[in-house]
Amino acid sequence: MKSTFFALAAAAAAGSASAQSPAYGQCGGSGWSGATTCVSGYTCQKSNDYYAQCVPGTASTAKVTTIDKASTTTTRSGSSPSPSSGSGSGSGSGSGKVQYAGVNIAGLDFGCGTDGTCKTTGVVDPGQTGLDQMKHFVKDDGLNAFRVPVGWQFLLNNNLGGTLDSTNWATYDKQVQGCLDAGAALCIVDVHNYARWNGQIVGQGGPTDAQFASLWSQIATKYKGNNKIAFGVMNEPHDVNINTWATTVQAAVTAIRKAGATGNKILLPGNDYTSAGAFISNGSGAALMKVTNLDGSTTNLIFDVHRYLDSDNSGTHTTCTTNNVGDFTNLGKWLRTNKRQAILTETGGGPSDSSCLKAVCEQLDVLNQYSDAYLGWTGWAAGMFASSYELSEVPTKNGNSWTDVPLVTQCIAGKFKK
Repeated sequence: MKSTFFALAAAAAAGSASAQSPAYGQCGGSGWSGATTCVSGYTCQKSNDYYAQCVPGTASTAKVTTIDKASTTTTRSGSSPSPSSGSGSGSGSGSGKVQYAGVNIAGLDFGCGTDGTCKTTGVVDPGQTGLDQMKHFVKDDGLNAFRVPVGWQFLLNNNLGGTLDSTNWATYDKQVQGCLDAGAALCIVDVHNYARWNGQIVGQGGPTDAQFASLWSQIATKYKGNNKIAFGVMNEPHDVNINTWATTVQAAVTAIRKAGATGNKILLPGNDYTSAGAFISNGSGAALMKVTNLDGSTTNLIFDVHRYLDSDNSGTHTTCTTNNVGDFTNLGKWLRTNKRQAILTETGGGPSDSSCLKAVCEQLDVLNQYSDAYLGWTGWAAGMFASSYELSEVPTKNGNSWTDVPLVTQCIAGKFKK
């Protein structure tokens, strides 16, 4: 999961909304014409000047300044936090260090909500900022992996089933090429749509599997032959029929391999926002185990998991209440038993909060201990987030010198350089 919110000062606006946004619904944004207040128990918060969402808290009756931003994250059902499990010591017997570690470079996913509605007007191109951040993270921090989220609608310019928009694709590809140019060992293409297109689930009443496969066939054709590029099939599916979803994932994998991208890693996400804490119990692991390459093998088919550390696993708080040691130990054992691997592509916490500096580091210790089962991690998030965003991993630059937030220094990079 991810959380992209900081407290939004309510601003009076003329008129009143005819309805209220639901829990975790959008409640503001540049060009946003929907409800700007939230149902009882929720309040409208934002991450920066591009998006606001209803998150748990005292409901506000005031309208908010219109903004329109990034992909949102909600509490993952079926993945409530487990109690902190001490120092983070597990029983893994891996090499002691994962292969990949880095951050997400957000911006081209801005405007996407958990219902799969991605307003292309909300996109904020990381541009040179994103490129410079990646160079810094590689050169100064020793990180080697970046995940670049993007909305499906942006890639196709809102033409479902159509071809990649040449202008928008060039914008996205610039960040992917920048990842490679920075010297990264893994660059993750991430379609950030929550298994949906404008509220409808892929392969379950919404876009067809063929339309989804067409998208991935086109992307794979662009990047085949460069095995440093991994394909994140979909960000955080939720409330899907997991067996039907596995069929949709299979369609994407088949399309990617038929396009000639036979050596690229493909990341397979499960239900409940692909929560690591629910990956086994909700049937995601069992269903996705059946997805194969064209030859029936599972080589380079990697499970994609997310996990946050706040009180409700929503990623909307700056304090951490669990280190997820139990979750990652259990999943690590399961992966090892089934001879499979996973990668943690979203995690994070308050960038300087003492509880998160402790808990996130302990969580990543387990991944290192099970490095035969876990490929690594990418924290959420850098890119175009404001420095005041709760989970900001955005570095600041003064002249030729960069300064990272403590969470990156101590955990995201620190546990990789140990």
